[in-house]
Amino acid sequence: MNRTGLIVALCIAAVAGVVFGLYPALDLRIARVFYEIGDAEHGTFALRYSPLIEHLRNAGLWVSRLMIAPVVGALVIKLILPRRKLLMSGRAIVFLIATMALGPGLLVNAGLKEHWGRYRPFDVTEFGGTGPFVAWWDPRGGCPTNCSFVSGDVSGAVWMVAPAALAPPQWRALAYGAALTLGAAMAVFRMMAGGHFPSDTIFAGVFTFLIIWLCYALIYRWPRTRLSDAAVEHALERIAMPCYRVIKRLLGQKTG
Repeated sequence: MNRTGLIVALCIAAVAGVVFGLYPALDLRIARVFYEIGDAEHGTFALRYSPLIEHLRNAGLWVSRLMIAPVVGALVIKLILPRRKLLMSGRAIVFLIATMALGPGLLVNAGLKEHWGRYRPFDVTEFGGTGPFVAWWDPRGGCPTNCSFVSGDVSGAVWMVAPAALAPPQWRALAYGAALTLGAAMAVFRMMAGGHFPSDTIFAGVFTFLIIWLCYALIYRWPRTRLSDAAVEHALERIAMPCYRVIKRLLGQKTG
């Protein structure tokens, strides 16, 4: 999570934005490669119905879910038992939950996918659908909900960069490589299925990475905003103790 990563992400965003903005047909050309893969039963975009592709996609989705589950569990235990020490770093809990909530959650799934009306490849007229194709920068495509820009699956996969940033230094490069490989693989799976254009997957990864980078800087690096594990633990105790005392009194037990 250094400046090099930020510069690389911004460069990717700039290049992709210009290329796919000036030549939007490039999205269609790449999507057509997978559109023309067909079979007698399913017709075009046949890989959308491939059990192997679906299993691989689901496996990729479960990676991030399994990673965030113990983090949420540690937070819930602390809120229920505020006098008990956190089971993991307080800063890590804030960082991982914040990046998941702000990136794949708020920005991507609740924000862009619900309000940026770009139809998915299998829905546009160029590939037998009924919706118009629009460039990535145009939110007026007409898709009502769960739209193409950007990919929620890719965002969730790229979120794995967040736990990778907390890996021990000797394993960090390997963890980053695994997270980015998962994100790239998920992008390919979604394009093969006709679910997203290339620009949808690129910007999903870039936006998610930028949120992770900013949260890491706020929590771990910048002196004016960075947190300490003790401060997070104390804050959680202050939040949870009033409710804890009420419950203990209702049960007729001393709170100490």
